[in-house]
Amino acid sequence: MNNVVTPPVYAQIAHDIANRIASGELKENTKILGRSVMSSEYGVSPETIRRSFKLLADMKIVEVQKNSGVVVISKEKAKDYMINFKRVNDYEILKKQLEDLTEKRNKLNEQIEEIINQMFRLNKKSNYEAVIHQFEVTIPRESWIIGKTINEVMFWQNTHGTVLAIKRNNRLIMSPGPYAVFEEGDVFIVTGEEGVEKRIEKFISQK
Repeated sequence: MNNVVTPPVYAQIAHDIANRIASGELKENTKILGRSVMSSEYGVSPETIRRSFKLLADMKIVEVQKNSGVVVISKEKAKDYMINFKRVNDYEILKKQLEDLTEKRNKLNEQIEEIINQMFRLNKKSNYEAVIHQFEVTIPRESWIIGKTINEVMFWQNTHGTVLAIKRNNRLIMSPGPYAVFEEGDVFIVTGEEGVEKRIEKFISQK
């Protein structure tokens, strides 16, 4: 997973200049070298340097004086900028990690769902169809089990059905534990011996 978040070049240069100010290399009330000199130093265009200075000026670290150049005005604000830059960069890294993990989870859920579908298809063709069944059960409105956990209603003990997964709001929850809660409209993927489907339908519909 690539968690590197690279800021724009002008922001990287602004960060470096702010670091030089915060460290005391560039002192308050002194002028910074002109754009052409700085562009040569950093190997970028004068326009990129202009944007870097504009960013630092917005942060009240430097002041861009017309026809006079750029003057350092606050070492403390440079330090604050360094702290905030790290905080923002850390946030962007976490955001990127979350996006990557969400994408992987979605792909994994698609793969899991496809495997389950393949299991259904194979099961229908299997010689063991009469012995082992897999099917979907939708939790009906006002079912007495809504709001209760699998363990609480003693699902397996009462039906002999094993819950493989839950389809809920376009999500697939694999291998839900005994404390998974039944919700209206849930689609439970269940496996069990012959006759278990009828037992489950009767069980969840009883008053």
